[in-house]
Amino acid sequence: MRIVITGASSGLGEAMALHYATKGTELVLIARREEKLQQVARRCRDKGASVETVVSDVNDFEKMGEIGKQLAQTPIDRIILNAGVSVGHAGGVTPFDDFHRVFQTNFLSIHALLEPIIPKLIKQTSGEIVFISSLASLFTMPTSIAYSSSKRALNAYAEGLHYQLHPYGMSVMTILPGFIDTEMTRKNRFKMPFFMKTEEGVARIAHAIERKKIRYAFPFRFYLMIQIVSLFPQSLRDKIVNFTNFKKGA
Repeated sequence: MRIVITGASSGLGEAMALHYATKGTELVLIARREEKLQQVARRCRDKGASVETVVSDVNDFEKMGEIGKQLAQTPIDRIILNAGVSVGHAGGVTPFDDFHRVFQTNFLSIHALLEPIIPKLIKQTSGEIVFISSLASLFTMPTSIAYSSSKRALNAYAEGLHYQLHPYGMSVMTILPGFIDTEMTRKNRFKMPFFMKTEEGVARIAHAIERKKIRYAFPFRFYLMIQIVSLFPQSLRDKIVNFTNFKKGA
């Protein structure tokens, strides 16, 4: 199996690379931090996997397009689009440069990579595309507007791609995790509900992928809370958000 993983030098990308690093698996790991990426690659090779590394910032759209063309030269069984950034949970208006960077990394870079790959997958009439979104895409807090908006856009993109590619025998999956122990979440200075260890998060993601879940949100209790709150009258939601922000110290 040939698996492509973006954002593979740390966090969920690193953990997923190690999870899939088995004998007979070909991994293509993409990330911008070369030293960290090579460390992950060595650990994956030690576990028996064949590993190719690609050093690139996903915000270099031209280069991502070239990488996509190169990847499309040989069959791809699974591509996991994991690269993502957040600007944290600071109050006030997010500076445009930060907002732009979040949307470039979390959303626009994905189509730059996939544009040349999708026709290849259609021709081979097989393949899996996995988007790592977030529960934050379902309910936007005032301190995470850029991040939540970018992930909500990603959900819409993945939904349309599912309908477009399903007739060709392809699986498009959107994974919406809650708070998982990663480099990104360690920057948070507030209590994160249903916080889970990296290994547990990756195990759940891998299980959802194997079951070809079109949309998988977890932890279920957190997802259910968000769904219930979304049904409340706006006035009550306002009070909940204001109280939550107060608890976060934002």
